[in-house]
Amino acid sequence: MTASPDVPAPDRPARDLAGSSGRAAGRPSRAGRDLGSAIAVGLGLGALILVPLLTVRQTFVGVLAVATAVATWELRDALRRGAGIEVPLPVLLVGGQAMIWLSWPFGLRGLALAFVATALGCLVWRMRAGAAHYLRDVSAGLFTAVYVPLFCSFVVMLTVAPDGVGRVLTFMLCVVASDVGGYAVGVLAGRHPMAPSISPKKSWEGFAGSLVAGMVTGALTLTLMLGGRWWEGALTGALLVVSATLGDLVESLIKRDLGIKDMGRLLPGHGGLMDRLDSMLPTAVVSYFVLGLIVPFR
Repeated sequence: MTASPDVPAPDRPARDLAGSSGRAAGRPSRAGRDLGSAIAVGLGLGALILVPLLTVRQTFVGVLAVATAVATWELRDALRRGAGIEVPLPVLLVGGQAMIWLSWPFGLRGLALAFVATALGCLVWRMRAGAAHYLRDVSAGLFTAVYVPLFCSFVVMLTVAPDGVGRVLTFMLCVVASDVGGYAVGVLAGRHPMAPSISPKKSWEGFAGSLVAGMVTGALTLTLMLGGRWWEGALTGALLVVSATLGDLVESLIKRDLGIKDMGRLLPGHGGLMDRLDSMLPTAVVSYFVLGLIVPFR
């Protein structure tokens, strides 16, 4: 999730700038989004997350498995159209599902086993195409395996914990609060660019809004859902905001390097699913370890 949408600067021609996010149908906001479509899609995604999580939370693992497959496909397509990189998609799809489902019963050990098998599969599968660009394609395949299914598997391990609902909601609500706080303050009062060469519309004022919103949300969710202390929640919220912001900037760099505006076109007003997961994915890893330290897994 992004606190301020990224508009790639023309340091290299952007191949997909026109129409790639499906925003033509609505009236864009000051920050460049079709706000109506973005809100509608955001509410739909929220329902898709909350309904299984609050009913039979193990079914949420199935939602994560589908999201992992879609996001992997989107990233592979972005690498192909942006830079002509060919990653071993069948290996990544199968290996990604193995990471998701093995991390449920076996935790970090199952995840490590599935990831190593996926990495070896990438090395072997790409051999069929010969030596040309072998290192480039395998490196991109390993990056994809880490960035999408490996990171997403940490959400699975948060979910299946005995207090998994509280852990997942703490993680996700802090990221959403960071997004909303940064977006609102950035649009209303953003003056000082945070990283102009990476994300020109991201401001320090917006980051401050993200930090305040994330810390308040962390303090509330950790105390009310996980029985922690308010200052631990505030610290958790601050760490998750930093992680979410860095994740957003990393994906902005990827898109800028590839010369594309959005990872896909699946979600009107948002781009692709990967454009919604940019800050979620790395923050899932941080959440797993930070919450595990503050509120140990039982």
